[in-house]
Amino acid sequence: MEATEHKSSVNFIEQIIDSHNESGRFQKRVHTRFPPEPNGYLHIGHAKSICLNFGLAQKYNGKCNLRFDDTNPATEDVEYVDSIRNDVRWLGFEWDGEFFASDYFDQLYEWAEQLIRKGKAYVDDQTAEEIAATRGTPTVPGKESPFRNRSVEENLDLFRRMKAGEFDEGSKVLRAKIDMSSPNMHMRDPVLYRIKKAHHHRTGDRWCIYPMYDFAHGLSDSIEGITHSICTLEFEVHRPLYDWLIDELGIYHPQQIEFARLNLAYTVMSKRKLLELVEGKYVSGWDDPRLPTISGLRRRGYTPAAIRHFADKIGVAKRDNIIDVALLEFCIREDLNKTAPRTMVVLRPLKVVITNYPEGQTEMLSAVVNPEMPEMGSRSVPFGREIYIEQDDFMENPPKGYFRLTPGGEVRLKYAYIIQCQEVVKDENGNVTELRCIYFPESKSGSDTSGKKVKGTLHWVAAHDAAEAEVRLYDRLFTIPDLSEIPEGQDWKDFINPKSLEVVSHAKIEKSLLQAESGSLWQFERLGYFCTDPDTTPQKPVFNRTVTLKDTWAKAAH
Repeated sequence: MEATEHKSSVNFIEQIIDSHNESGRFQKRVHTRFPPEPNGYLHIGHAKSICLNFGLAQKYNGKCNLRFDDTNPATEDVEYVDSIRNDVRWLGFEWDGEFFASDYFDQLYEWAEQLIRKGKAYVDDQTAEEIAATRGTPTVPGKESPFRNRSVEENLDLFRRMKAGEFDEGSKVLRAKIDMSSPNMHMRDPVLYRIKKAHHHRTGDRWCIYPMYDFAHGLSDSIEGITHSICTLEFEVHRPLYDWLIDELGIYHPQQIEFARLNLAYTVMSKRKLLELVEGKYVSGWDDPRLPTISGLRRRGYTPAAIRHFADKIGVAKRDNIIDVALLEFCIREDLNKTAPRTMVVLRPLKVVITNYPEGQTEMLSAVVNPEMPEMGSRSVPFGREIYIEQDDFMENPPKGYFRLTPGGEVRLKYAYIIQCQEVVKDENGNVTELRCIYFPESKSGSDTSGKKVKGTLHWVAAHDAAEAEVRLYDRLFTIPDLSEIPEGQDWKDFINPKSLEVVSHAKIEKSLLQAESGSLWQFERLGYFCTDPDTTPQKPVFNRTVTLKDTWAKAAH
């Protein structure tokens, strides 16, 4: 029975693994790896890859390595290494081994010399521009380098002198000798090593030549005994080179498999563009809650469970497509609906005085912590003569179908009483500053004997128990879903949503929220789900909107 269920639910990668297990290709081993370059913060696309690689290892009782592809010292930093470790653990995974491509620099160098001795690699004196110009096009063969037929002895001498630091950056590279007329551009004598005189965060100044990703990646997989090297779809055309290098060296051969990368609507996933947003101060940093970085999603209030659920729902595809961000928002709503305690917060307060409620009297009302989880019990909500409601919950001249408070109208205060608006107080400019209402004592929630029927229910905060907070209302970072559709010549940054962040400085909260710890998650009733920001202080808490209660964009689109 279990085998049948497994067969029916497998994706195409699992089908490949199952066929390998049946044939005994890897002795029924499954060993994956997650190999980020430590040159930026991880984003939701990496989260999909993390869930896939670690998930496969768990499903097949195998192993998954964390390997840092640290082959470009000019862009890499320990800060990124630490953030990647933190993100993987936060998502709920633990690696079986932690490695760095730099662990293998000596072995990789030896293999490069081995290729030279086989006549399969040569030192080229052409500049990067000259190499690019002679590579040809997909329909026109490339031109062989004038240095392609150097002797083995000369190539070994030059390569060793490159390693010794005798030559300037850009003056020489090591190239594979394959086929300049190959229909696959990546097989036209690709560069294997380049000179980079930059300090490396682990090896210091020991090396001044560094392997290219295509050279280091497959060989690192081989060293670690990886069985299934899972990459995104753009590496499909790199696979022949992956296989060629391993076969020429006669070493253990993993299987590279490609899947569609995650593209999310209304945001950017390119590390280069994310870096531009951070360095250009368009956002507050790598953990800005508008960014699709894992640290940004965490600060916004996304949970590991919601992100894992999202990765599971989008599945593993063979074709690139854009995923609607509404699916990610659905996953966090579903998670927080079950787990987030409820509280009442008024963003834009309007004072209400209940004129027939005794002055100086207060009472404690009972409210559920989370109706989805009765075991979380109830909480006490203070009530008194003066309260705050949302400015939007009152209208002097309401349109048809408006069920909130109006002059002479009645609404229920959640967990409390039905009130009726009797007087509207305005300032000299005609702005409403206060409402005077009466309440009906027999209409108390849970024991209502008033017989009154009202259609509107409002949230509120008691004035005597209110504290102030800053609330940051985050929205989608861009105004269009697919930035690849921007007309040529237009700057993608022109499509940043000017309303992607609205700061509400003087929201009224229940005083109990002054104790909210950084990272704690809440449902502000009727408003959405919110997360306590690290900027919070005991004097002034700060909350970030994770997501609204409903998909407001879908409504706006119609």
